[in-house]
Amino acid sequence: MDTAALKRTWSLAETLGDEVPLFFYSHLFYTHPEIRAMFPVSMATQRDRLVGALGRIVSNVDQLDEVTAFIQQLGRDHRRFEVIAEHYDAVGLSLLTTLKHFLGDLWTPELAADWAAAYGVIATAMVQAAEESERTSPASWEGHVTAVDRRSMDVAIVHVRPEPEFAFEPGQSVAVEAPQAPRLWRYYSPANAPRADGTLEFHVQLVAGGQVSSAIVRSLKAGDVLRLGAPVGQELTLTEEERTRDLLMVAGGTGFAPVRAHLERIDLHWQATGDAPRVHLFHGARVPWNLYENRLLQSLTNRPWFTYRPVVSDDPSYPGRTGLVGDAAAEGFRPGAIALVCGSPPMVKHTLSRLRAAGIDSADLRFEQFATLDEDSHALHHHTPNPQPPALPAERMGSAR
Repeated sequence: MDTAALKRTWSLAETLGDEVPLFFYSHLFYTHPEIRAMFPVSMATQRDRLVGALGRIVSNVDQLDEVTAFIQQLGRDHRRFEVIAEHYDAVGLSLLTTLKHFLGDLWTPELAADWAAAYGVIATAMVQAAEESERTSPASWEGHVTAVDRRSMDVAIVHVRPEPEFAFEPGQSVAVEAPQAPRLWRYYSPANAPRADGTLEFHVQLVAGGQVSSAIVRSLKAGDVLRLGAPVGQELTLTEEERTRDLLMVAGGTGFAPVRAHLERIDLHWQATGDAPRVHLFHGARVPWNLYENRLLQSLTNRPWFTYRPVVSDDPSYPGRTGLVGDAAAEGFRPGAIALVCGSPPMVKHTLSRLRAAGIDSADLRFEQFATLDEDSHALHHHTPNPQPPALPAERMGSAR
């Protein structure tokens, strides 16, 4: 398989802009009209996600060993769309037809065979993982909303009781569909550690033009039922060994959610055993009222293992630290700590550059970059340059925050 040719031809296809996804979806829906109902009514934000993600990941098939677990996880997660093997065939055929159309004379028999083989490897891994998960878990969960706590003009905390039992790790993300925005899935990280009563918290920030965040913050109410996909992601999770190491947590806005889940687990462990790593949290917001968990975090500073620094960027009258949270975090960095970074794409990019300049080992930097496919997202997933996940039908991957 000529992976260099796959990458080269996909890079060429990407230069054609909107024409490629428009052709792809036209072919997919014309040849398989039954698939159209799986996608949102408006394709404005979906249009380039599926074909773009597929092209990137298939053209990087030589990196499959690095992302096999992630690809399998995607296959399990996509059961919530009621995706079956035949749908993967339909998508693959439309992808190859699209490439043939735009590549013209470059579409040789050898290149066609390589693209088909690469797509087959990815699709097979996803299908097999989905088939295996059918034996142990549902395709999706019902998330019964028990309360919606509006913390500010922009932020709501949603309390959810999932059915059946929902297992996850702090730092993972969950695809969420609200009844007010059907077929529009966004990723949110549970803001709590697993609890005895099984409940979840989602922290949602209103994003201008974001259909899902607007529906949740403004319209969701107790008694509504969300749909939840399987938990995904490992970039912000911690192994048993890593939980003993000191942590530098840097969060922007509701990117605080996965950080809060870790804090809850650490605090519970400390109360039970007296052991906890040193944790330094920097939480940034544009305006002080969006430091929506400030009271909780200030009270947590009574713990001997925890320090907290709120940072506000857009209010010069704020009496505490002002400026960019990444700058503050770099000044407070201590060697040997694992850094967990979650927030908007610009915030994450700036924070990573500042922490690297401060001398943190790249192996100790953990961050997300799922959200580049989602206008409602506030996070980046993957601390390595892995290809973006193939998203069947409307995704973030990620984790919207």
